[in-house]
Amino acid sequence: MSVKLKQVFSGKRLDEVHALYETAFPASEKKPFSMIVSGQGTGLVEILSLEENNRFLGLAIMAKAGDRVLLDYFAIADEVRGHGAGSAALQALRERYQGMRIIIEIESTKCEDEEELALRTRRKKFYLRNGFTMLPYYIDLWGTEMEMLSNGQPCPYEEYLDIYTTAFGTKVSDKIHFLGDAPAADEI
Repeated sequence: MSVKLKQVFSGKRLDEVHALYETAFPASEKKPFSMIVSGQGTGLVEILSLEENNRFLGLAIMAKAGDRVLLDYFAIADEVRGHGAGSAALQALRERYQGMRIIIEIESTKCEDEEELALRTRRKKFYLRNGFTMLPYYIDLWGTEMEMLSNGQPCPYEEYLDIYTTAFGTKVSDKIHFLGDAPAADEI
């Protein structure tokens, strides 16, 4: 599968991105979509449509600061999930942001609910299988414990937090907190 990334600013494709955004993420993890759209005006946020042959496959919303880019939101449309679109999209993102540190947050796999744990573990394995590695800390992202990954390059907590401060301001970044060090990879 060959996924193309197209930045969208308006029109039908932005409506498709917005609709998927609203259904793919829990309310507790979403910023107002208007904040994301207005962030594009600064050049620090990119709303990307994932496409193949002009068919909408999903979304990637990126926040940038210096040599760092945060994969803030990433979702594949239900009808194409499980067919390689996600892996192809991550490869396209690596190419687009070549030379930059790509940071990803995922919900913690320290979870009591078995069904939720299975989903979170599958998501973590997906990113690891696609070449991302664990960062050595956990964060509290607006009340949700998150594990951190990168494209193999280190990104200390302060530099991660700076992405939010730069792209969205302190009103957003003040709600993110360091929770502690993660276990070493061989302890996972």
